Amino acid sequence: MTNATPEGRDAPRVEVWDLPGLAAEGPASDHREQLQLFGQFVGDWEIVESRNLQDDGRWSISRGEIHWRWILEGRAVQDIWMGYDEEEQRMVPGGTTVRFYDPSIGAWHSVWISPDQSAVRQFVGRLVGDEIVLDGRDGDGTPIRWIFSEIRPNDFRWRGERLDAKESRWSMNEEMRIRRLSPRM
Repeated sequence: MTNATPEGRDAPRVEVWDLPGLAAEGPASDHREQLQLFGQFVGDWEIVESRNLQDDGRWSISRGEIHWRWILEGRAVQDIWMGYDEEEQRMVPGGTTVRFYDPSIGAWHSVWISPDQSAVRQFVGRLVGDEIVLDGRDGDGTPIRWIFSEIRPNDFRWRGERLDAKESRWSMNEEMRIRRLSPRM
């Protein structure tokens, strides 16, 4: 498959984008222990079931994949979240998250980017008990949190919650059951 160059010539289409300096073999040596909070997810995962609360109160069900890798000399982790498009019979990238440990706050900065949703979300993540909790705000300013729980070497649960200001309580609006596809990298 080819595409046109600025000069009008056909150029081979690159199927894999290898950006120099992005990929890393593993965690950086400084803060190695702290980097494992999200580093434990490096590898390939199947979203066995994803439930999303719709405006009408019903839950939509889907499935997908998540691919995690070390980046930036092992100082950060990036993932790609993909959903299965039933109509096209293929995985479609939905968004990416870049996370890095900040020793000055003893926590992780996390930025989710989803062009399909016209969304950018910033979070600060920490280990709270046996869960990883990322606190942030939705596009309208509503407090949200994303939670990794029931974490085991080959599976975990992920859920998204929003703060209902009227009732002063958190309510779940997304949930995923996720299973490892490949061994840790």
